[in-house]
Amino acid sequence: MKKSQTPFEHIETHLLSKSQAEDEMLALKELLKQFDDAYYNQDDPQVDDAVYDTLRRRQKDLQLRFPTLVKTLNVHETVGSEPRTGLTKRTHLVPMLSLENAFNTTDFQNFINRIQRYLDLKSNDMENLSFVAEPKIDGLSINLVYEDGNLVQAITRGDGTIGEDVTENVKTISNIPIKLLKKAPEKIEIRGEVYISKQDFLILNEQQKQSHKRLFANPRNAAAGSLRQLDVEITRHRPLSLFVYAQGYSSQSVADTHEHFLKRLQEWGFQVNPLYRVIKNANQAEDFQQTIFTQRSSLSYDIDGVVYKVNDIHLQDRLGFVGRAPRWAIAWKFPAEKGITTLKKIEIQVGRTGTLTPVALLEPINIGGVIVTRATLHNEDEINRKDIRENDKVIVQRAGDVIPQIVQVDASSFKETRNLSFQFPHTCPICGAHAEKPTGEAARRCTGGLTCKAQIEERLIHFCSKNAFDIEGMGSKTVSTFFKAGFIHQPSDIFHLEAYRSEILRLEGWAELSLANLLSAIDQKRTVTLDRFIYALGIRHIGLVTAKLLAAYYNTYSIWKEQMMLACQIGSDARLALGSIEGIGPAVAEEITAFFSEKHNLNTLNDLEKVLHIESVESNTEGLLAGKTIVFTGTLSTMTRSEAKDIAERLGAKVTNSVSVKTDYIIEGVDGGSKAKKAKELGKTCLNEQEWRELIHYPPLD
Repeated sequence: MKKSQTPFEHIETHLLSKSQAEDEMLALKELLKQFDDAYYNQDDPQVDDAVYDTLRRRQKDLQLRFPTLVKTLNVHETVGSEPRTGLTKRTHLVPMLSLENAFNTTDFQNFINRIQRYLDLKSNDMENLSFVAEPKIDGLSINLVYEDGNLVQAITRGDGTIGEDVTENVKTISNIPIKLLKKAPEKIEIRGEVYISKQDFLILNEQQKQSHKRLFANPRNAAAGSLRQLDVEITRHRPLSLFVYAQGYSSQSVADTHEHFLKRLQEWGFQVNPLYRVIKNANQAEDFQQTIFTQRSSLSYDIDGVVYKVNDIHLQDRLGFVGRAPRWAIAWKFPAEKGITTLKKIEIQVGRTGTLTPVALLEPINIGGVIVTRATLHNEDEINRKDIRENDKVIVQRAGDVIPQIVQVDASSFKETRNLSFQFPHTCPICGAHAEKPTGEAARRCTGGLTCKAQIEERLIHFCSKNAFDIEGMGSKTVSTFFKAGFIHQPSDIFHLEAYRSEILRLEGWAELSLANLLSAIDQKRTVTLDRFIYALGIRHIGLVTAKLLAAYYNTYSIWKEQMMLACQIGSDARLALGSIEGIGPAVAEEITAFFSEKHNLNTLNDLEKVLHIESVESNTEGLLAGKTIVFTGTLSTMTRSEAKDIAERLGAKVTNSVSVKTDYIIEGVDGGSKAKKAKELGKTCLNEQEWRELIHYPPLD
């Protein structure tokens, strides 16, 4: 199995600027795309699954810790990878998403606090709040569909929306009921983890060795490879088992609590993990975590943590989802492993927004089975705070079992002399331009802009990346090669690569078929949705979530472009409207207007318009509040502003921060203030909380 070197550090996120957090998320997504393709499509995992899962959780942790990134992503935001094998593709009735993570009691308490704030729970409500704790099985996620009690489909998680049909393979697993033992809903999705026990894994690998076949990297990969076989007879002879723990779609309510639901699963003939327990608070969770951790090595199956879920299913429904994860569940990971190695050199990298990022090049060290050679030092303040110098011995840990982090310098290894303190450059190492450090920011940034080759190259890589245009075959290495060869200088050049056919064919590794595939992949991306287009432009502070907010608000490319150009005029209605969008802060508005003020950026847009069709973003046209613009003001007594906002958006409304001529409703709580006054002056409809609940068809107040 290939080991990974990840250039990320699980560092305190309060040290990150928003643009740095987004940069790390972008890099994580590119790396995950590579791992997804290797694991799901080539059956050749490059990292073990614990590495993969923690990278996913790190990305989500960044989103959750930055308020402007906290926005529910649509179902196109994938969890795994788009299925590409010979297995039939199936769509889940309800998407299979992932979990937020925790690493200690503080993280878990913060999880509880977020629930309390979101639902505005009082002290007596908190006393009744409970969680179900279940060991987190390290297996392959599966979705079982039952109709009238009969197993009709089994689908892998895939990208979270579409998975692979492995029904016939699943039917060979002995502890999966083909027909449920007791009456169940007419149609229901049951979810769990297919796994191979530790002992069976050793036996299986010995059989593979005797047959001169490739060995499996770990039990989870063995389970995945066994279940995704085209030949069902191979699966039949593999020692697969299943633990179930959740439901997706259900045609009727099954239980009031998750604990009760687990009991129903057992009544139907499923196996649930027998170690689950109901707990009340962070202290009980910490005790259970330690208990399971001490039992970990003696269990017959692999686990990498414990999952905690709000027990009350009604509260689960109210909490809903944010981004890729439910608000009502969290995965508490086991502690990180540590090691000591030498920091050989500190290297400065330049990102697409000009951020100078220091990277520690380490003497290779094996920590928990992964070879670590790099760690992001993040910024000069972090280097100074930890007094990190070249040739120091440093303590490195893989937080969450994977992310390389320099915890501290190993002072016990100091000799009589150390290297001098690292001097962070004040000029860009690529273009030589001045590198400034804006007041209040931790990062130093190259001022060279698009005269800096590093920024141009990184922007082109970003343009082709998974969450932007997602051009298959235009990974970072290919983009870099074409950029250095002079084939591409700006995004529109990508769509004219046919002109360099003969030159590309002379490059190492390129032939007629591979080039034809690339050009075909590029042609397929000449149509793009507005949110992806905005994100692909690489405007500073415009991450995935912000791009979606802008696209949802303006809907069409022509309106967005027109309004952004008008927003360049300080005090204009367009500028005020931009600033009123929920989730768009002053820094974002400033960066957008700065982008549209530059002539070369407008030229880039004009060139792209000639080669692309930019689709409008589909809005919820059938929702109860479709097309309505709503402003909330004051304090609501029966739900928090966050919950009310989520409800409005689910029903198709746009939620803004300020009242304008476009406002349809203003929902006025206690102490509505100036917004309510302005709405009345403009003749807008003002609703109190009782009227708001009636509007959304919620039960009236007592």
